[in-house]
Amino acid sequence: MLGALAIAYFAFALVPLHVLDSRWLVALLGCIALAWVVVRPLGERRDDVIPAIAVLLTSIGLIVIARVAPTLAARQLIWLTIALVLAIGAGPAFRRYRVLARYKYVWILASIVLFVLVALFGQEVNGAKLWIRVGTLQFEPIEAIKLFVVLFMAAYLAETADVIAAARPWSLRANAKYLGPLFIGWGTSVGILVFERDVGTAALLLAIFAAMLYVATRRIDLVVGSVAVFGLAAWWAVHHYTYVALRIAAWRHPFADPYGAGYQSLQALFGLGAGGLFGTGYGLGKPGYIPAVATDYVYAAFSEEFGALGGIAVCALFLVLVLRALAVAREKPDLYGRLLATGLASTLGFQVFIIMGGVLHLFPLTGITLPFFSYGGSSLVANYLLVAFLWALSARATA
Repeated sequence: MLGALAIAYFAFALVPLHVLDSRWLVALLGCIALAWVVVRPLGERRDDVIPAIAVLLTSIGLIVIARVAPTLAARQLIWLTIALVLAIGAGPAFRRYRVLARYKYVWILASIVLFVLVALFGQEVNGAKLWIRVGTLQFEPIEAIKLFVVLFMAAYLAETADVIAAARPWSLRANAKYLGPLFIGWGTSVGILVFERDVGTAALLLAIFAAMLYVATRRIDLVVGSVAVFGLAAWWAVHHYTYVALRIAAWRHPFADPYGAGYQSLQALFGLGAGGLFGTGYGLGKPGYIPAVATDYVYAAFSEEFGALGGIAVCALFLVLVLRALAVAREKPDLYGRLLATGLASTLGFQVFIIMGGVLHLFPLTGITLPFFSYGGSSLVANYLLVAFLWALSARATA
């Protein structure tokens, strides 16, 4: 265990310094990452594998980003420094996580406000409004919204789970009374996302919502109903938004327009094929042919040069991270803590599933980033806060 932790926290040494020319920053990051775990409160045991895997995945992602876009890799190092500092700073608040339940309606209100700001002032990227720019700073509000939705749902379901579970499916009054705030909050979020043409993120929110709702109530009818409503909304978006329809068409028939709509997807598939089982070797592939490779297709770039075995190893790291997060949920004695850990684990797991499935052409690619791996400051900060939260939730008193 200690050996694995040491490897993870010194993994920044793998980053190609001759490309980044930031030796001092890489050394500083290694020290901050070690301090993150070393300064834990006395008298507590925590699952140190959770932050260790996050650091290891980030260092591997930096290797790939430095290969395809050295300028972006240098920025990613700065964002990583910010993410680690914020994760350490938020630690005391995460230890007192039960206090956050008092502000459940603040979280959903903040989510709706952020959605409205994106609708009014967001910048359109590849047909979808995802970003807000303030001066030279650009951030993606959905990264904060995901955490806010988890905080709201965990607090509300912790109070009403027993009543919702006991309500009969055909009792409209009982269901409307207790599910109303939940569906209004979730429905508003997904509705705005669909109208902003970001169906992928809407699907992620649905998955988080369904997982938490099932864990709290064990009512499969509510999960099926939520999926059905979302399916209708997605069908409407496909038939009314050219951007969404083009994404579907490029996924179904990429060779119909190999130099246009299907170009990005085909180049990623060619790269995956060229990598084979063992990969072309670091620096010997052609990942630069894939548009937006540092953000949307960083997993394809990695798999090309490190092969299918390398890609499977990264999948295994993500799987271990999600399973350990679910183990934290299983061990929490209180329903609120259990739902929080479940929501955070679902956020990570479904995000990885959606983006990796898109890269592997299992379903249409979305604009979701691969946690810790893809370039993106907003994503990196949000995911490190998520991991810091899970790490705090894993705390147990020493015997």
